[in-house]
Amino acid sequence: MTDRTDDELARIAEADELEMAPLRRDGTLRPPVPIWVVRDGDDLYIRSFRGERGDWSRTAVATRAGHVRSGGVDKDVTFAAVPDPGTNDRMDAAYRSKYGRFGGAYVNPMVAARATTLRLLPG
Repeated sequence: MTDRTDDELARIAEADELEMAPLRRDGTLRPPVPIWVVRDGDDLYIRSFRGERGDWSRTAVATRAGHVRSGGVDKDVTFAAVPDPGTNDRMDAAYRSKYGRFGGAYVNPMVAARATTLRLLPG
């Protein structure tokens, strides 16, 4: 999300959850779901806990657009796939660092869901 203020980036990154509503093919938003979000430099990333089976993830990949809300920030976004192994390695570490207090039952599926990593971009 490069078209945002540093304050917005920090508020989203500091929040435990982000409400994400991907855009359906018919142009309407799916109901928002709470998901985890991590930061790497000036970028924000999300993954699907359910991996590629996750409904919201499949919709986000298909349409590449949606809406997020977190930390008092409310934004339209686009989603970009992240196939780069180095970026995904950093996301693995970011999920472990930020969410490790929730334990392996929650963090391990997020680390295993590398194929669903999406970068949030301005909508």
